Amino acid sequence: MAPTKNALITGASRGLGLSLARSLVADGWGLVVDARGATALKAAAAELSAHAGAPVQAVAGDVADELHRLALLDAARGLGGLDVVVHNASLLGPSPQPPLADYPLDVFERVYAVNVAAPLRLTQLLLPVLRPGARILAVTSDAAVEAYEGWGGYGSSKAALDQLLAVLGAERPELRVYRVDPGDMNTQMQQEAFPGEDISDRPPPETSVPGLRLLIDGDLPSGRYQARTLAPTEVVA
Repeated sequence: MAPTKNALITGASRGLGLSLARSLVADGWGLVVDARGATALKAAAAELSAHAGAPVQAVAGDVADELHRLALLDAARGLGGLDVVVHNASLLGPSPQPPLADYPLDVFERVYAVNVAAPLRLTQLLLPVLRPGARILAVTSDAAVEAYEGWGGYGSSKAALDQLLAVLGAERPELRVYRVDPGDMNTQMQQEAFPGEDISDRPPPETSVPGLRLLIDGDLPSGRYQARTLAPTEVVA
């Protein structure tokens, strides 16, 4: 019998991270999931465990904290290694998004700590426990490649993450290293990015999961992809 496949997903208490976790659990994957909010993560883990055929380990904490990253490494070791790492946790920054001329530098540094430095450091720690042919996915954004007013902090951090993963893919050809843009979604972060606006027309995060699963389950070359272009889905009202 083949060993259980295992994944680590950051930012998995809600939104895209939780939707992907649900999809993997349904296929018998073992999971390590994290989020900053312990209460929401506990509820998500209880839901996932109720439908799981393999272990689901929840580790609450901040990916920018080294002790938390080491705890994630321990959890991954406990599963016997990882087939997939999904860097989904991220920090939007101020809401509403300020222009760069008014962007608080301490907040800017915090956004980069969570969105850039944390995925790099976590990857460094996890490389020794990755199984042959493992996939590393980083959730990026169109704000990484388009110049939107007010998105200088978040967008530039995602651009930096894009480049980090592109270089990692060149350096580690034995892995599949993906940057994936899920598209606009009806999520809490999207609402925070557009305070006071009605975002009910945005698709739910579940519509982006099939594209992520194609990257996880397939053999596409390392690169940057748009989830809904990979696997177009029809949104049911």
